Amino acid sequence: MLVGVPKEIKTHEYRVGLVPGSVRELIHHGHQVVVENGAGEGSGFPDRAYTAVGARIAPDAASVFGEADMVVKVKEPLPPEIKLLRPGQVLFTYLHLAADKEQTEGLLASGCIAIAYETVTDARGGLPLLSPMSEVAGRMSVQVGAHYLEKEQGGAGILLGGVPGVPAADVVVIGGGVSGTNAVRMAMGLEARVTVVEKNLQRLYDLDLQFGPSLNTRYSTVEAIEELVCNADLVIGAVLVPGAAAPKLVTEDMVRKMRPGSVMVDIAIDQGGCFATSRPTSHSAPTYALHGVTHYCVTNMPGAVARTSTLALNNATLPFVLTLADKGYAKAMADNPHLARGLNIHKGTLTYQAVADSLNLPFSPWAG
Repeated sequence: MLVGVPKEIKTHEYRVGLVPGSVRELIHHGHQVVVENGAGEGSGFPDRAYTAVGARIAPDAASVFGEADMVVKVKEPLPPEIKLLRPGQVLFTYLHLAADKEQTEGLLASGCIAIAYETVTDARGGLPLLSPMSEVAGRMSVQVGAHYLEKEQGGAGILLGGVPGVPAADVVVIGGGVSGTNAVRMAMGLEARVTVVEKNLQRLYDLDLQFGPSLNTRYSTVEAIEELVCNADLVIGAVLVPGAAAPKLVTEDMVRKMRPGSVMVDIAIDQGGCFATSRPTSHSAPTYALHGVTHYCVTNMPGAVARTSTLALNNATLPFVLTLADKGYAKAMADNPHLARGLNIHKGTLTYQAVADSLNLPFSPWAG
């Protein structure tokens, strides 16, 4: 199979779909790889690192899309990239279609086979290709939240961990999954006062065992969220419904009641966000203020730490890339139902129920 790796074009997106080590594995399996000029530079992988392992460098994205049987990316294709897709071509990347009807309709019209990292599952019901970036985003959320609490950044001028004689900041994490757990870990490491809100009682029990009495746990209700959010210095939204739009758990009225200079970080923004006041931002303009509260809603948070993110993502995606290349998409998904869960669009049909429900579009299961 000829595998193509284009350069990401989303604003300040520096990750790359395949690192040289992954390319070497594909070539070892007998495949060919074409990489767009400069695709890996943002992650610290120059073109010569790809040619050294046997890849061919293409001058532009059109050449990559025009040749490749399978395109491996990081972020969802933007309109100029969707126009380059052709019928029957495999696209393997993050899609997050539930909050993006325009992209969904574009992919449907292209006739491609779009497999989404974020809906591939594993034997335990986890999301193995989403987890690495959720880990990064969870840890980053505390880092950026602490930064925007600084007075110079428009915050209340609060040090997350406080100092002796001065209370630490109150951090509320909504959602106790992978990103939420990593946010909790970082916030507690900085000695903030942390409360996690979660509706899964078993998950609350696990978090209590993992972090001990220093972590406050609350069962998720409207009342609990309102009480905690209105008294928080930093609120981190880490809610995930696989493949579907995130529920709006924090209302605009709650935001109005927050203290001026507080900060909200919405990790769920790729799926539409879990704050009613959230709207997508970019690394070039990451925040906006509403009701005196700073909102950070960057849709590709891990792109800011591109090298760490790219390496972590490749560790997770490479086995699936190899399987797709070795067997072809149809046999690969027939043999692996967890990979088949990643199929969102197949030759003009929408094959993922949660996306269809979120966008009110027709759904047709893949027949195999």
